[in-house]
Amino acid sequence: MAKRTQKMGVMGKYGARYGANPRKRAKKLLISQKSKHFCSFCGKFSFKRKAVGIWRCDPCQKTVAGGAYTLSTPNSNTVRSTVRRLREQAQK
Repeated sequence: MAKRTQKMGVMGKYGARYGANPRKRAKKLLISQKSKHFCSFCGKFSFKRKAVGIWRCDPCQKTVAGGAYTLSTPNSNTVRSTVRRLREQAQK
């Protein structure tokens, strides 16, 4: 039997419903949500989403708060860099 969801991938369960563009946007989120992310503590691609905003690395047993669909959001990256810059200024 032929592979039926070659183009749609994880969105194959939705069939022809909801339109092409909403399915493409949802596909991007679902792939990011289901994939393993890099753990900066142990150096492995092992962070998996446990619940909304909760990410866990099984090898090193670390739990981190992150975004709903990705481990780090653009806003968290901005905050992290701002805090680092302010910390460096305070040390000088």
